[in-house]
Amino acid sequence: MPSVPSAGRAPARRLVCLSIAAALAGAAVPAFAATGTWDEAYAGLAPDGADRATRLDGVEVTGDRVDGPSSVKYTEPLLDTPQTITVVDRQTMDQQGLLSLNDILSTLPGITFGAGEGGGGYGDSINLRGFNANADITVDGVRDAAQYSRTDNFNLESLELVNGANSVHSGAGAVGGNINLVSKAAQLAEFHQLQLGAGSDDYGRATVDSNWVLGDGEALRLNAMVHRNDVPGRDHERFERWGVAPSFGFNLDGDTRLTLSAFVQRDDNVPQYGVPYFPLVGGLPAGARMDAYYGYRNVDTQEVDADIATAVLEHDFSDAATLRSLLRWSDISQHLIVNPPQGTFCTVDGINPATGGACTGGLLPGQYQPSGPRGTLRDTDTTQLASQTDLVVDFSTGGVEHALVAGVSLNREDYALDNGNVQRNADGSTPVYPVMDLADPDNVYTGPLNYIRSGRTEGSLDTTALYVFDTLKFSGRWHVNLGARWENVDGDLRVRTFAADGTVTADTRFETDEDLFSWRAGVVFKPAAQGTIYLAWSNALVPSRAAANGSCTALTCATDPEESGLVELGTKWELLDGHLALTASAFRNERENYRVRAWDPVSGLEIEQQNDGRARVDGVSLGLAGNLGERWSVFANATWLDSEVLQGVSDECLANPGTGACGNTPADPDPTRGDRIENTPERAASLWTTYAVSDAWTIGYGITYQGSFNGGRGAYPDVPSYTTHRAMVAWQAGDRLTLQLNIDNLTDAEYFTRVRNNGWATPGEARSVTLTANWLF
Repeated sequence: MPSVPSAGRAPARRLVCLSIAAALAGAAVPAFAATGTWDEAYAGLAPDGADRATRLDGVEVTGDRVDGPSSVKYTEPLLDTPQTITVVDRQTMDQQGLLSLNDILSTLPGITFGAGEGGGGYGDSINLRGFNANADITVDGVRDAAQYSRTDNFNLESLELVNGANSVHSGAGAVGGNINLVSKAAQLAEFHQLQLGAGSDDYGRATVDSNWVLGDGEALRLNAMVHRNDVPGRDHERFERWGVAPSFGFNLDGDTRLTLSAFVQRDDNVPQYGVPYFPLVGGLPAGARMDAYYGYRNVDTQEVDADIATAVLEHDFSDAATLRSLLRWSDISQHLIVNPPQGTFCTVDGINPATGGACTGGLLPGQYQPSGPRGTLRDTDTTQLASQTDLVVDFSTGGVEHALVAGVSLNREDYALDNGNVQRNADGSTPVYPVMDLADPDNVYTGPLNYIRSGRTEGSLDTTALYVFDTLKFSGRWHVNLGARWENVDGDLRVRTFAADGTVTADTRFETDEDLFSWRAGVVFKPAAQGTIYLAWSNALVPSRAAANGSCTALTCATDPEESGLVELGTKWELLDGHLALTASAFRNERENYRVRAWDPVSGLEIEQQNDGRARVDGVSLGLAGNLGERWSVFANATWLDSEVLQGVSDECLANPGTGACGNTPADPDPTRGDRIENTPERAASLWTTYAVSDAWTIGYGITYQGSFNGGRGAYPDVPSYTTHRAMVAWQAGDRLTLQLNIDNLTDAEYFTRVRNNGWATPGEARSVTLTANWLF
């Protein structure tokens, strides 16, 4: 939830520069203007539209330029920040029709998606530069660690993707980086926008964004949304949701400012568990269909309730000193029942796709027998109370200028999970599921429905952090960027299991208390005012439980924190009089001591896991963003990632291969050594470009390439690469009305976005068409 833009910061903090990969462009839907009228903002659609400014809670946009990350911890503009940060702004989301968090991230290279089941349950599961980032999502700089699906961007101003080990900024975790969502905030400008959309696959959407200036320095902004659609190319999968997000700003143009914000969203979805997938037979088994639903559509459900309230108080002591304090409460609950497409399969060729041999279980060609965790219920609730206070000061010592940020963060998370199964006989036994047609599965459940609870998990996590950042400017050419963070993570976890009759079969408790110290250092050299060359180092620390919903066992709770390190060499340049950004970086992100299985040669049992695992990602990142003239804009990114597992078992298992619980043998003492890290494509690239063919017409085209990657099935073939295309045409029908046509997956390519290593995968969405009317009133 947003804070109020600071009106009194020093001008040096508002130097205009380009984002590393800011999503810039002449657009069909205008960016919001912080000053002036909506007519003036709308004029930005024309190639010769007047320069205009937008303040995005710390990100100042002037014309086609983006100043810096929204967090006050970043003391300098992006041009002078020694880190790879990609900003996707509101304009680009609207141009491409990107709605969910996964939609936005799927257009950025270096990111893949997992099944999202482990730990906290089904929801957004993100791999960033080869490392899990599920708990590394922040909203306005505050951790949003609940595991759920972030399906809509109606209250987002921008998304910031921070690449590389980054615990010093975002807190425990952030091995590969973190994702920050910047919320909309009340502004001192009167504007009103209504969007109505319709399209294929029963797509319907309506949003409103209205901002009223109520008086001297006071404003109210209201965002609301209602949406539904079937998933393109999939039978019976759907999304339905509504949301509302008010924001009140008081004394926005004064020295003391207060913003009160709320966010409410309700989702009623059918979860996407996809289709059977077996790498041994090339993915989809022969006879199975990409559009078929292999669960039970009358049982499967995902219901998400998100309630968030935020207060932000800011006070300018002077042009050089500001105090900012944020307080947030959130409650995220999810009710989930799923039937993953698991079981025994027989292809139309008479092959068992799991083994490559003959079919088993009496199945005939083209049949499958459902089994596994079908009818699984997970009710989760995550509440959070967070406080974050920052003091931002500019000062000089001798001939050195300082931009200092000092802060304290307090965070409390509470998590509860009830899990069990609803498709059970009254005595708790599993019903026998009927054999089904592989091509036309019977996805309506007619068996017994009795909820049998199997477990209850309750956990809490208290986090206290102190941090300081300083940018030292020794001259116009040399800057040094420093940061340090001390953090204590103190948590408890209670796990109970139940028999079918409700009696408790196990009741275990775990506690964690860990101190973490993370840091960052960067040296910036400016050979010219419009360019920088930098070298940066940082680390990331992952405790036993980085979030309240994180799992913790007797084998993992007492281990030391995992550590990762980053070294990055990069350069950033503003070209064409500041209208185009060109960036490049080379980096090494090394996970130095992650937890792996260990074995006690005396007892012959698995013991507390050891921090002996090592993995490394070497990479290159390229970005180009901005305007190539008055009519043509471009936003392009590419990554090359060379990932490798350096050690995948403990030192004890290496010394005693074949005798413990590590799955290794004397002939192969470390089976995963040398493998690519799971879900890490070697090559990935994306491009979005628009061209204003006239004052009234704008066209856009995008392409995304995702290279093949290791799906976690050992020596099995990789998940195949894929390429998707998208297109946009926008027509300015009048002073206040724009019509925009989007076509996604233009060639109707078939591909998979996430692969589960036990036999199923989620297909990418098929071709879809939407038409959106944008009315300013």
